Amino acid sequence: MSTTEITTKIESIKTLQTMIDDLTAEMESVKDEIKAEMTAQGVDEMTVSCYRVRYKTVTSSRFDSTAFKAKYSELYTQYTKQTTSKRFTIS
Repeated sequence: MSTTEITTKIESIKTLQTMIDDLTAEMESVKDEIKAEMTAQGVDEMTVSCYRVRYKTVTSSRFDSTAFKAKYSELYTQYTKQTTSKRFTIS
């Protein structure tokens, strides 16, 4: 692949990423409008046409690795493994 072809592909990636970012922002804005309406109506679930929309509080439990590492650093080190991966970036 020539330098010109790679440059064209990189420019295509940059354009597509901008489009993705714009669409993601627009989608989040529309979601926020729906959530605001549900909040205003005081509902956490609603059915509209053939769609069921939920905006509910979800509770989850997560392991606090930072606190564990602070309190049990040797044990944390014993069970920590390093991984290797490749990262693709364009700047």
